[in-house]
Amino acid sequence: MGDAMVDGLEAGVEIVVVAYGAPDLIREALAPLRDFAVTVVDNSSMPEIERIAREAGAAYWDTGANLGFGGGVNHALARRRLPGSDVLLLNPDAVVSPEVISRLHQALHAQPMIATVGPAQVYADGSHQQVTWPYPKPAQFLADAVKLGRLVKSEPRYVIGSVLLMNAAALEAVGGFDEDFFLYAEEADWQYRAMRAGWRNIAVEDVTAMHVGAGTSTDLDRREVFLQAGLERFLRKHHGWLGWQLSRWSIVIGGLPRVLVFRGERGRAARARMALFRRGPVVVEAGIRSK
Repeated sequence: MGDAMVDGLEAGVEIVVVAYGAPDLIREALAPLRDFAVTVVDNSSMPEIERIAREAGAAYWDTGANLGFGGGVNHALARRRLPGSDVLLLNPDAVVSPEVISRLHQALHAQPMIATVGPAQVYADGSHQQVTWPYPKPAQFLADAVKLGRLVKSEPRYVIGSVLLMNAAALEAVGGFDEDFFLYAEEADWQYRAMRAGWRNIAVEDVTAMHVGAGTSTDLDRREVFLQAGLERFLRKHHGWLGWQLSRWSIVIGGLPRVLVFRGERGRAARARMALFRRGPVVVEAGIRSK
């Protein structure tokens, strides 16, 4: 994959943006990307987002429903503008320059069997975001509950999906996203499947993208429900019902000291987290999505 042009667009990388509201963020995200094949999948069906996408030269798809992040990505993958190209997933609240994309593309193909690469990321205030995380596992939650979390190995790790370049060959081998994951942990699930098939997922720390973070969601309680529902799905899928129950009750029991000690907003958050895991995040999420 070189730097040739295809119909006036950079060959080798296709960019997918899954949108849900926040048209101003979409405009900023698309501004540096006119030389790339970009597809915007709109889970919010907003005419303003369609107008912004088309003005930026991007393909636009209105899904007619909120498919979630994984479903939106799969919608774009089924309608590729550059079949066989690598795919950059870009959150609407992230901004990445062509130079960063080029560096990521080089890193993706610098060695064999690299499935995904992601850059370092900074928030709007310049502070750094953690871009790699260990895969969730019951042993970690149990160890954390008894204050021995530091003894659990934190490798291997996955790269967050806000700016993530995916190898076309890995996509072909692993398949698309699991659409049972609605909003979070779908990238962890995909990279876990890739890792088990022999691929690697790495962060490229010497290139940087800007990420507002939760830019399309201002309801932090709602966001927490979706985040933990993604965790539950991952644990159930890869560690079974028993693994989920061990993790779940480790979180509840491990959170008891916070409930008893913290006051004010920290105490409220600790109580809400305990209640969420007692009920089950997926159950709570279903109630939110049905409204």
